[in-house]
Amino acid sequence: MALLNFNIQSTSQKVTTEVKAGAHTFFVDEPKNLGGNDKGTNPLNTLLGSLAGCENAIANMAAKEMKFNLNGIDFKIKGTLDPKGLMGDASVKQYFQTLTIEALVDTDESDERIQELKEKTDSRCPVFNILKDTNFIKIQSTWRRK
Repeated sequence: MALLNFNIQSTSQKVTTEVKAGAHTFFVDEPKNLGGNDKGTNPLNTLLGSLAGCENAIANMAAKEMKFNLNGIDFKIKGTLDPKGLMGDASVKQYFQTLTIEALVDTDESDERIQELKEKTDSRCPVFNILKDTNFIKIQSTWRRK
């Protein structure tokens, strides 16, 4: 199977970034009190949104393969970090220290099948694995029936 390529182009003015990905455009920005224009979510929330979107896409692929009745998934994802790292304190890491993922799965499948779907999804989701494989971020992920 051939490798897939993913490409974006961006232009920035101060802390506002306009991103073009194929036919889609979105903004990554900061709120006005941090010097942004509040045209889009900040980079860290964008990353958390990418995690939710990727987990959802992979879960739907895996559910189809498993013949799993998946009606939908609602994610609540929380990342915590110490802002001193972002502000230049070299003694503090600037990435998330913890990620808490709560997935509410809309299904009539058993708890065991939900866990099987979670394991297949987590093992195949590129965004989840980029974060997990840092070995620095403590990830707590819980999937349960909605």
